[in-house]
Amino acid sequence: MKNLVILGGGYGGMRILHRLLPNQLPDGFKITLIDRAPYHSLKTEFYALAAGTISDSHVRVAFPEHPSLHVKFGEVTGIDMNEKLVHLKDEESIRYDNLVIGLGCEDKYHNVPGAKEFTYSIQSIDNARATYQKLNNLPAGATVSIVGAGLSGVELASELFESRPDLQIKLFDRGNHILSAFPEKLSVYVENWFDKNDIEIINNSNITRVEENVLFNNDQPVQSDVVVWTAGIQPNKVVRDLDVEKDGSGRVILTPQHNLPNDEHVYVVGDCASLPHAPSAQLAEGQAEQIVQVLLKRWEGEAPPTEFPKIKLKGVLGSLGKKEGFGLVAERTLTGRVPRMLKSGVLWMYKYHNG
Repeated sequence: MKNLVILGGGYGGMRILHRLLPNQLPDGFKITLIDRAPYHSLKTEFYALAAGTISDSHVRVAFPEHPSLHVKFGEVTGIDMNEKLVHLKDEESIRYDNLVIGLGCEDKYHNVPGAKEFTYSIQSIDNARATYQKLNNLPAGATVSIVGAGLSGVELASELFESRPDLQIKLFDRGNHILSAFPEKLSVYVENWFDKNDIEIINNSNITRVEENVLFNNDQPVQSDVVVWTAGIQPNKVVRDLDVEKDGSGRVILTPQHNLPNDEHVYVVGDCASLPHAPSAQLAEGQAEQIVQVLLKRWEGEAPPTEFPKIKLKGVLGSLGKKEGFGLVAERTLTGRVPRMLKSGVLWMYKYHNG
C-alpha cells in the first residue's frame, strides 16, 4: 500500500483531499494527513476569532472521512527526504511514498528585539485563541497596538473596534498609506473609515523594539496594554530547516509540477511555496488542483503536464466589521456593504460546499 502523506490540513491540503476522495484515489494507495488539530481551520477568519466577534466553532471545518484516509494528530519536527520519513514530536516517524508539504507560515519579526516575546499573534488558531483571551479581558480604555497594516492588521483593528469600542486602538504602518498592496483609492477609503471611528493610524512607523507593555516606534515609547503583531510572515520552521533551494523570502523553489527540482516525490503547497503571487488561500487551492493532476498522471505511469496555465485569482475581499468592507475583484475596486456581503457569501460557500 503506497502512502501519500500530506503535512498540514490547510487550504491546499484540504483541496487535495476533496479532489482525491471519495473516488479519485487509485487502488493500492492511502492518504495520511498530519495536523496539530483534528479539524481544518479557516485562517482567513482568525482576526474575528481574536477580536471576539465569532466563536471558535465558526472557524472549524471537519476533515473528510474515508476508509483510505488516516488523520494523524501530531506536530511535525523534521523531514528526512533520503529515508522518506516524516519525524513527529513524541511519536513514531511516518514513511511516505509521496509527500505534500503544506505546513503554512509563522510570524516574521524582522529581528526586532522583544517582538516574539512580548507580542500576540493571529497566525494559528491557538495564537488567535490566546489573543482573544488577552484582548477581551482588558479593562475599558486600555490601549491595543497593532503592528502591520496589511489585510490582517486592518481586519483585526476594525473587528476589534466592533467588539470592544471602549478600547483605544492604534495601527502602526511603515508606509504613507495602509494596505500598500491595494490601490490607493481603497487605502484612502479604509483610512477614512478608521478616522471616523477614532482608530489611530501611525504612518511611517519603525518598530525598533518591544518590551512588556511598551512598543518603541522610532525609538519613542508607546504605552500599550497589548501589542498584536501582523507585520509579516515566513515559512514554517520545518521548511526553513530543509536543505533545499529557496527564494529570498525563504519559500521553496519548485518545478512547474510543484515538486522539488531533485525529487519528484516531494511537493510543496501554499505559504511555503515560491510562487509569483503573494500567499493566499486562493493560491494554495489553485496550486493544489494542479498537484492533484500531476499525482494522478504519475500514479498511472504517465508524464504529467510540462506546464500549467497561470493560477487565476478572483480577487481580494476585506471586512470592516460586519457591515462594511472593501475589495479588489477583476481589477475593480469595491467599497461599502457589497464587498462585505460578498465575503460572507464566499465564506459560507467554502464551509458548506467544500470551497
